[in-house]
Amino acid sequence: MNQDLSIAQLVLQASLVVQLVMAGLLLVSLASWTVIFGKVFGLSKVKRANESFEKEFWSGRSLTELNQAAGAKAESAPLERVFASGMREFMKLREKRLDANTQLDGARRAMRVSYQRELDVVESNLSFLASVASVSPYVGLFGTVWGIMHAFVGLSNMQQVTLATVAPGIAEALVATALGLFAAIPAVVAYNRFSRDIDRVAMQFENFIEEFSNILQRNAGQPLPAAGNGAR
Repeated sequence: MNQDLSIAQLVLQASLVVQLVMAGLLLVSLASWTVIFGKVFGLSKVKRANESFEKEFWSGRSLTELNQAAGAKAESAPLERVFASGMREFMKLREKRLDANTQLDGARRAMRVSYQRELDVVESNLSFLASVASVSPYVGLFGTVWGIMHAFVGLSNMQQVTLATVAPGIAEALVATALGLFAAIPAVVAYNRFSRDIDRVAMQFENFIEEFSNILQRNAGQPLPAAGNGAR
């Protein structure tokens, strides 16, 4: 009963298949944590940038000034890019002297396309976390089943089987299940958290598109006002 049953020793003593499963799960866990930290900082940056632009939008500056400022920036907020795409399309149709409904529909379509593009960027790698959360436990279970099979095959050649002879093989196999859960649990928690955050960002986009569309609708065919004048 004095065998070394430390985690490191169990991994080293495991069969090749189980070791490969463990190595794969560790790599997946590392990749998952990389995505998680990237998402945390990325979503925080998006929310700060959008809130900053909304404050600027409702500050009373004219739409023309906001559009010019958006075009001059090297890196603009996602919400600002949605605004700029709608504003550009609205101005193009306005120059062609099309009717007000056509101007508004064109601007809304342009904003919807830009909104979907921005949302795709925000949602990037979210499916990877979902895959890790759902698949990792089964991969770990596969390693465990394989390890137990390998342990019992080895025990079949022994004349006397005791707990001391069974324990190391079972423990080696169970390490794979533990690693599967180690990879899956943070991915599940992060996926649920990021999904809620992305839903809020999407709602912010939706609300802005509706509010900006109302401003354009009230002023189609007229000189463009400041964004905050009578918009709310």
